[in-house]
Amino acid sequence: MKFRVALAALMALVVSACAEAERYDAAGDIHALLVSIRDGDREAFDAHVDRRALKNQLRARLMAEATRRSGGDPTVAALGALLGRSLVDAAADALIQPDVFRAVADYLGYSADRPIPGPIVIAQALRRIDDDHVCVTRRKDGPCVLTFEDEDHVWRLTGFDGDVGMLRTPKGG
Repeated sequence: MKFRVALAALMALVVSACAEAERYDAAGDIHALLVSIRDGDREAFDAHVDRRALKNQLRARLMAEATRRSGGDPTVAALGALLGRSLVDAAADALIQPDVFRAVADYLGYSADRPIPGPIVIAQALRRIDDDHVCVTRRKDGPCVLTFEDEDHVWRLTGFDGDVGMLRTPKGG
């Protein structure tokens, strides 16, 4: 009986260690993304963003918001389906850039006027969703704001669940 309890405890410890290693790996890539946002480095930003997944997610959110604002009017919804997709696609493309996500980084506490914390600190702020997904929250028990997926050992931004109003192109841009 003692052996089974010890084995169960050891297995729990191994699973916990794997989850911690996973969050630490994700934190390194999230740190690199934050640096790219701070520096306005489009190439480094793109290396840590799954543009297709993020665009699809943003498109769905923007279309849902447009439908909500139309009051569910079927005529407006039909018109939006015909004309809106290309406009929403263009808007989503315009939003997926470092300068736009600077406001999100600021909201999460990673402002340009302070050093970006290292991966160990970032790892503590991550919430594990499943084996391939982690998210960044503003508060430990708060909702996810940014979601990352492990894609061939690189954690890439795949979802934005914060207030869409935060995503604005810079003035003059």
